[in-house]
Amino acid sequence: MARQRRLTGEGFRTPRATYIPRMAKRAADLLTITPEGLYCPAGDFHVDPTRPVARALITHGHSDHARAGHGRVMATAETLGIMSVRYGADFAGATQVAELGEVVRVGDVAVTFVPAGHVLGSAQIAIEQGRCRLVVSGDYKRARDPTCRPFEPIRCDVFITEATFGLPVFRHPDTRAETDKLIASASLFPERAHIVGAYALGKAQRVMALLREAGYDRPIYLHGATERLTEFYKAQGVPLGETPRVVAAERSKLAGAIVICPPSAIQDLWARKFPDPVTAFASGWMRVRARARQKGVELPLVISDHCDWDDLCRSVVETGAEEVWVTHGQEDALVHWCLSRGIRAKPLHMLGYGDEEGDGRMDEAPAEAAAA
Repeated sequence: MARQRRLTGEGFRTPRATYIPRMAKRAADLLTITPEGLYCPAGDFHVDPTRPVARALITHGHSDHARAGHGRVMATAETLGIMSVRYGADFAGATQVAELGEVVRVGDVAVTFVPAGHVLGSAQIAIEQGRCRLVVSGDYKRARDPTCRPFEPIRCDVFITEATFGLPVFRHPDTRAETDKLIASASLFPERAHIVGAYALGKAQRVMALLREAGYDRPIYLHGATERLTEFYKAQGVPLGETPRVVAAERSKLAGAIVICPPSAIQDLWARKFPDPVTAFASGWMRVRARARQKGVELPLVISDHCDWDDLCRSVVETGAEEVWVTHGQEDALVHWCLSRGIRAKPLHMLGYGDEEGDGRMDEAPAEAAAA
């Protein structure tokens, strides 16, 4: 194992002058695109592959990035734990814990996992050979999240970034204001249950933690699909308070309660059994009013676990990258922004990534954003 080095923020000491223009070709050799996803020949591994491979490095536990069936998996301890909860203990042939900030040799490259701020255990992956460093962001956000470690920008030659909300129309509000809206509504309508759609991994727990920080101390009720991952978060020391599972026979008695469920459940018969339910949805897509109306959401909560437009642009600048590769999301807009500022950029047009529960497919975004 190689010695540890600091790669992030102001502590990065490698002079910017050491990064040279011919890096683009070297980067293309260091990381290529295969049918399985991003592949590093020098290290003989894939990053977040969409199909089973011999060796996978995983950025985080969402199912569009972390799949079962790989021969070997390297990820943070929390991500490995999440994969075990979701897929069972034998989700891979072998596993290796990646310690955040620690440089590890994998084949002929140096690999470092650095916090991404997306969900518990999420990490960017820096891949370095010689004087060329690439960073694969995975999914990430810059907004504060009490349930996971914050994003740390990494100086690099090539930055491979997601662009889920890569349009200027997407500027996320302060999450505290969105949480206050939910608490105020529950107080104003004590005879109604508030059913909040939130992705089972990350978003659900973040909403709970934000409610607790805002002073909400009543039980937060859970759909069964969110229970195991919530218990995992608690076991990792994330304080979420009392979170009982919804009992079918008791739903009619939950007037005034806040209930967290998967987004798909807010329109199911399951949700209609609560007293005069207020339907809410915590998602960055709630910035698009047409999306909220389409899903019958009465109380849209703009709470996202991805960067908005401003934070995507800020992150590109802070990496100091000479070239940016844009993966899933609104690739063309961010590519255009980079090119207009003299940063080489290209879209990767990779398939198989997006919101893991099917909400917010990228090809729907431009028309809906125009209606926002």
